[in-house]
Amino acid sequence: MNLSELSAAFQRSFEETVAARDKALGASRQSIRASANGIRAIHRGELDQAHRLMEQSLAAIRAGRDAVREAHPGVYFAGFLQDAQKEYAEARITEAVVTGGELPGPEELEVEIPPYLELERSERILSTMEDIYYLLVSMDYPDAITGNLRRSTDVARSLLERTRGDLSVALVQRNLQEALETGLTRLEGSPGTHRLDPGRPPP
Repeated sequence: MNLSELSAAFQRSFEETVAARDKALGASRQSIRASANGIRAIHRGELDQAHRLMEQSLAAIRAGRDAVREAHPGVYFAGFLQDAQKEYAEARITEAVVTGGELPGPEELEVEIPPYLELERSERILSTMEDIYYLLVSMDYPDAITGNLRRSTDVARSLLERTRGDLSVALVQRNLQEALETGLTRLEGSPGTHRLDPGRPPP
């Protein structure tokens, strides 16, 4: 075995991984920054600008994914690209909520299911939706003055109710899974606990 050649091969491999990681990390930061600015633009009513920023965010996610997903899967699953996907999904969902559009799914957004379904962030989004709805409800003026705001309020209420129901189901499923996993762990760790052999009667 030629140790010098082996060492050189290892160094090349590490250098390639570091270069790919730097590219993916930069893309992740660019995506998160664009998504955050996109959400701010949505709140200001600058939807065209928000859309451009979200397109930039998606392009950065694609670039970061291409840099590491195939050749460096360990880097891909390090977490920072998933964080970028979470921010991008939040921006797109916020846009849908504010404009009354259909909520996009993970396939449409080109993000993975775990970043899309992060429950803690979903609860925060739901809270924001409720704040927006209560603001709309407080504007109790004739439609001629508000530009038919009542219809937008009705749409916001239906979106809020549907989202609250979906999130409640997801929370129940998560809590049930956690309870089952905790109970199984305690059962397996209890003194005198034995796994049952299907071919042998219980003691």
